Amino acid sequence: MEKVAVIGGGAAGLACAGMLARKGCSVTVLERGGRVGRKLAATGNGQGNVTNTDMDASHYFSDDLRKVQRLLSRFGNRETVRFLESMGGIFLPDNRGRVYPAGRQASAIVDLFRFELERLNVPVRLDARVHELAYDRGFRLQWEGGHLCSDAVVLAAGGSAAPKFGTDGTAYALVKDFGHIPTQTEPSLVRLKCDKEITKRLRGIRTDSALKVVRKGAAVYETRGDTLFTDSGISGDAVFRASAHVKEGDRIVLDFLPDVACERVEKTVSEKGLFCVVNNGLARVIESVAGGDKRRIAELLKAFPLTVAGKEGFQEAQVTKGGIRLSETDENLMSKFRDGLYFAGEILNVDGECGGYNLQWAFTSAYAVAEGICS
Repeated sequence: MEKVAVIGGGAAGLACAGMLARKGCSVTVLERGGRVGRKLAATGNGQGNVTNTDMDASHYFSDDLRKVQRLLSRFGNRETVRFLESMGGIFLPDNRGRVYPAGRQASAIVDLFRFELERLNVPVRLDARVHELAYDRGFRLQWEGGHLCSDAVVLAAGGSAAPKFGTDGTAYALVKDFGHIPTQTEPSLVRLKCDKEITKRLRGIRTDSALKVVRKGAAVYETRGDTLFTDSGISGDAVFRASAHVKEGDRIVLDFLPDVACERVEKTVSEKGLFCVVNNGLARVIESVAGGDKRRIAELLKAFPLTVAGKEGFQEAQVTKGGIRLSETDENLMSKFRDGLYFAGEILNVDGECGGYNLQWAFTSAYAVAEGICS
């Protein structure tokens, strides 16, 4: 029986442990914190957006998108839903294709995994922060107060985003001696810093806006959704989606009335003003920026520009862009430098857009690893 150590008790680690145990492997999960699934319990604003019905590699960023597509074709959104429902629950899409548990509670997904691992007699060792991973006719893992030997290791310890959940980027060092050096990493799915003097005047105002990312005069990404103004920039689901595509110096262009034609906006502003057109606080700022010019006011309602000064840091990010290169792994995500060493989840150089894509990658990569170890 193959002995496997899974480092990390997040979505990828829990899923991989369950899949391996179902295939008859002897699995141990090592979680650095006091409980598993902390980040998973917060996903989708606590509602648990696990995947998306619109699933392909075009929603991802990686050094090897062809491999991402091949892996998604093996284990995509339908397989994810079947896997989760095999443990219990009902998972349903919303009108934008985002799939949630019917109870809209992410913490309940963690419970599914906990009960499944208990059923499969998979030991979970908490407060086991692995600080050394070595190989000598087998893998040896050490943490304060314990050690473990295994035939295979799955590194599913996450990236650098949201360190409050225990993912602070230190796990990359565990595989440095095997030859794996991560790409440069940066936060993604995160608030954007821009035009602080303007946005702080709009603090707390939320709009349903069309958002366009413009670089060197050309649109590089477009989306629509909530945009929330903060002291230092903008937030909201449209902003999180856009943040995966944004670079410092880009321009964000907001259309506050995406369902209204320019001509109608111009006519209403010219004849009636801004009452019941946009939020009164937003109206006051737009009027101020436009200097009272009604034509300019109408233009700003349909194309309000903000310059990106940067992104908020890893503390606020939902996911890490960058990591262990996918090209340094085989089709089952085993290291090309050390047989038996596998990677799953966010620690790899794969990140997705907002909308369930990063959890889908966690489950897809977990499946590939389980197939590789048990083949």
